[in-house]
Amino acid sequence: LRKLIHLLQATDDPLIQEQALITVSNSAAFSVNQDIIRNLDGLSVIGGMLSNCVPEVKEKALNALNNLSMNIKNQEEIQVFIAQVCRTVESAPLNSDVQLAGLRLLTNMSVTSDYHQKMINSIPCFLHLLSEGTERTQIQVLKVFVNLSANPAMTRHLLRAQV
Repeated sequence: LRKLIHLLQATDDPLIQEQALITVSNSAAFSVNQDIIRNLDGLSVIGGMLSNCVPEVKEKALNALNNLSMNIKNQEEIQVFIAQVCRTVESAPLNSDVQLAGLRLLTNMSVTSDYHQKMINSIPCFLHLLSEGTERTQIQVLKVFVNLSANPAMTRHLLRAQV
């Protein structure tokens, strides 16, 4: 894992980045690896890949963060990327793999109410995706909305959102 994270930092080759992110993402299925990746500063390295202009790299970075977000300590570090993930969801092509990967990460990050406030500005975008997206996109957006609606503090923001 140390070598993979170092490789992500050292290369500009999108194909290598993509494969390294897939491997990190797969290894994050094991909770012990989630801790190791966090302790190696892997979350910030992977989060840095969110600004990559290659959609496949961005998607794989979102998938890796999604798998790593199953750990509460990791969520504490991943939360700094929520605004960027929301912007990515908003700017990605409709129904794209990047958009869906971002929505999956936001679903995991919204399971607890700890980070709901960071998603408030994206509620109008989520509503747009709910009306314009394909069934896969709609289902993912609805999962985010279910999580947000479980928090009474979000009621006003959900009901006042401009559609």
